[in-house]
Amino acid sequence: MRQVRSAIGNKPKNRGTLRALGLRKIGDTNVLPDRPEIRGMLARVPHLIEVTENAEGTVK
Repeated sequence: MRQVRSAIGNKPKNRGTLRALGLRKIGDTNVLPDRPEIRGMLARVPHLIEVTENAEGTVK
């Protein structure tokens, strides 16, 4: 996944979710396993991130 928008002006819960996903600033990327708890966090901040999935089934 990649952060495409700033967390400034968003609620503290959204900023915390980005931090938990390992994203701190625009352009940061992270690869995480495809698990329900990760999918739930991604669903909370779809307006701030861009998600792609690679062949191994991990969220990229």
